[in-house]
Amino acid sequence: MYSKEEAKQLKINFWNQFKVQMQKTRSSNGRRMNWLSYPSEVKDIYIRVDADGKGARLTFDIQGKDAGVRQILWEQVTELKIVLESEMGTEGVWIENANTSVVSDFNRIIWERSDLNFYKPEDHPEIINYLADRLIHFDAFYQEFKDILINLAM
Repeated sequence: MYSKEEAKQLKINFWNQFKVQMQKTRSSNGRRMNWLSYPSEVKDIYIRVDADGKGARLTFDIQGKDAGVRQILWEQVTELKIVLESEMGTEGVWIENANTSVVSDFNRIIWERSDLNFYKPEDHPEIINYLADRLIHFDAFYQEFKDILINLAM
């Protein structure tokens, strides 16, 4: 078990290591990318990576306050489901109208490996590889179709 300070330092070290590994990887459009803060270019769309004791995951969230815009974006992504999952190489978990203690009423797609544990340092290389792979595949999809989502969100 880690103390609060040790857990904080572990997270800092891990994400710095991830950032260093991804620095040389460019987006599919050739641009440099801040992979930890993936730029969706759509106000209400968030792409996040996370790792904890329960696994490692990439999430694609549509969190617009306007339910109509959120629904239009979700329908468009749903129409692209086959293309997205083909690019990702695996099915995601599609959750419509999700809620958390922080955000209510949002739509989410999640790709997760629950067999990895962030608090086991021996899992860190596999977590980094998994998240990097998910982000690179997601980016290939997103760069191709983001203009559609940008136009729908306007």
